[in-house]
Amino acid sequence: MRVSDIRIERATASDARRLTRLVRRSGAYRGEYAAMVEGYRVGADYIAAHRVFVAVDGTDRLLGFYALVLDPPELDLMFVADGAQGLGIGRRLAEHMKAEARSYGLTSVQVVAHPPAEGFYRSVGARRTGTRRANPPAVRWDRPELSFDLD
Repeated sequence: MRVSDIRIERATASDARRLTRLVRRSGAYRGEYAAMVEGYRVGADYIAAHRVFVAVDGTDRLLGFYALVLDPPELDLMFVADGAQGLGIGRRLAEHMKAEARSYGLTSVQVVAHPPAEGFYRSVGARRTGTRRANPPAVRWDRPELSFDLD
């Protein structure tokens, strides 16, 4: 796969099933984290309500996606397919998200990260701002809070 063949485009309602599959099959949510995505659904209503973008290759294969909530500004979801990790797709999605947020006049975007993803978010410009405490039974572990400062 050539990086030049990767497109980032707005998700549509027809993407809902494959976004849901990507979330539920993510290797980052195995073991102790599996309960977090069990039964998780990215629905057409969610895609319509938020700025959801997909990264696809030349054959329209889903490589990753993100969801930007505008009010309050938050990166709600970001996933890269297990087989596409290490190719720079997450970095491209993060840069696209920041440009999208700026186009709406946002000056910062918050993210409550999956603990193993904190290093990635910091590598693409987010800074640690705090900790979101565990909220059992849904979330059984503390999560890092970060912010992308856009100005």
